[in-house]
Amino acid sequence: MEAHGLSERRACRLAQLDRSTLQYQKRPDNDQILRRRLRELANERRRFGYRRLGILLEREGLHANHKKVFRIYREEGLAVRRRRGRKRAIGTRQPILVPDRLNQRWSLDFAFDVLSDGRRFRTLCIVDDFAREALATVVDISLSGMRVARELDRLIGYRGKPSMIVSDNGTELTSHAILKWAKDTKVEWHYIAPGKPMQNAFVESFIGRFRDECLNENVFTTLAEARSLIEEWRIDYNTTRPHTSLGGLTPAIYAQSHRINRPASLELRKGSAQQALTATQIEETNVNRLST
Repeated sequence: MEAHGLSERRACRLAQLDRSTLQYQKRPDNDQILRRRLRELANERRRFGYRRLGILLEREGLHANHKKVFRIYREEGLAVRRRRGRKRAIGTRQPILVPDRLNQRWSLDFAFDVLSDGRRFRTLCIVDDFAREALATVVDISLSGMRVARELDRLIGYRGKPSMIVSDNGTELTSHAILKWAKDTKVEWHYIAPGKPMQNAFVESFIGRFRDECLNENVFTTLAEARSLIEEWRIDYNTTRPHTSLGGLTPAIYAQSHRINRPASLELRKGSAQQALTATQIEETNVNRLST
């Protein structure tokens, strides 16, 4: 049209292009209210597909045809997970927030290793996501859902109750014992999406350090020896080992500074003897409180 001075009609005929396609102007996206409400409804009604959610939107006066609802539904990743096999617990479809205080969120997972005679054992690792503090490393041959619930009760007895616990979808953590425990204690339990371990990044990071610095550095001959050495490493991790994400402080010092609602002292820097001494006293206090 510009080069040869042709009309729009003739140029479109020569290019075999529909005039409506040439004249089309993209409409602005005014679906933010619809999109936000669809996410909220999908979180409330986790087993509803896009058609039922579309009906609920219609009832609220948010009119949209099923094709638009389906498009937004797919873009937001709200597809209902198909259940296979036995009944399992599934997490919410909302992303969890980064914690900003102690006991706001704990995360837990299992680590595996073997004794010198070839017997396998497991370690239940529980971490406070805010302070990066290793709250417990429970070692045993088998750790059932009931055992996990007992260990959580023991930990809450001297540490206090968390607002949320994050875990994967392992059989022990989706068992009836854990579901009943979460209901009785009124602790929100968030399950990460299957195959997405980065959604549980805090405890995964801890287990990486735990395996590199403890499990791979020791040969355990008995279960008692494994428990002793792993507990020693956990105390050292909390009280001596500097944590780069905490500005070089140890998790125990960082947690203590937030328990008394003041920033951590700038004097307690990486490798400080004062830091190590104070952190050790904190950990010993917690251990004494637990034994009492």
